Amino acid sequence: MANLNDSSLQSQNPISQAQDSVGKAHHAVTQAESHPTQQTIQQAHNSIERAQNAVADAKLSFNQAPVEQAEADLAKDEAELRQTETNFRGNETLD
Repeated sequence: MANLNDSSLQSQNPISQAQDSVGKAHHAVTQAESHPTQQTIQQAHNSIERAQNAVADAKLSFNQAPVEQAEADLAKDEAELRQTETNFRGNETLD
């Protein structure tokens, strides 16, 4: 029973929510990288936006180290998505 309570409390923690959201954004970006389509790229953009909002909410927390790590991870994913989108757009004009 303690595990259920722990996960319930964790899901309400803004830092955990931000870390989870950044993880989902990373997954969306890797999907866009491996299968670049307009849809996967848009989904990755949407996921990054949600993660940015979650990280902004988590910044109100006292423990900033995990928030800073989440921000760094998200920035890396944003850069990778920009590169994927650039490559996709370049390939689109060649077809």
